Amino acid sequence: MGIVVNPTFETTLQVRDSCLCLHVQRAARALARRFDEALRPLGLTNGQFSLLMSLNRPKPPGMAAVALLLAMDRTTLTAALKPLRRRGLLKITADPEDGRGRRMTLTAKGRRLLARAVPVWRSTHTTVEALLRDGDSDRLRNNLRALS
Repeated sequence: MGIVVNPTFETTLQVRDSCLCLHVQRAARALARRFDEALRPLGLTNGQFSLLMSLNRPKPPGMAAVALLLAMDRTTLTAALKPLRRRGLLKITADPEDGRGRRMTLTAKGRRLLARAVPVWRSTHTTVEALLRDGDSDRLRNNLRALS
């Protein structure tokens, strides 16, 4: 590829129309707004819902496992946990196998809120899937996994 010294407007249009990164970012922002709006009456954002859901496991997960699942660094995860912890939705304890590590657990209050949020998520998710033109949400999920 050659060096572009002065990109033309046609180049701008090409990027606008073909850039996967741009289209995924736009779709992610639109989806986030839709789920944020749906979860707002429960006092949650879509990110907080995903974080709480990631803690809904038989064994309390460590920070690294949750950060990996949510594709965020540990510093960002720590910041995201703070408001949920202040609300009493989760607790963080020392890892019994490695005192340097931390394990996160939903509290009873967190489980009750998650139980109220799941039907909201399901309804919103069904609405979103219905918007897919080819109706093949599994294909979309598989393609997104391939990119991540």
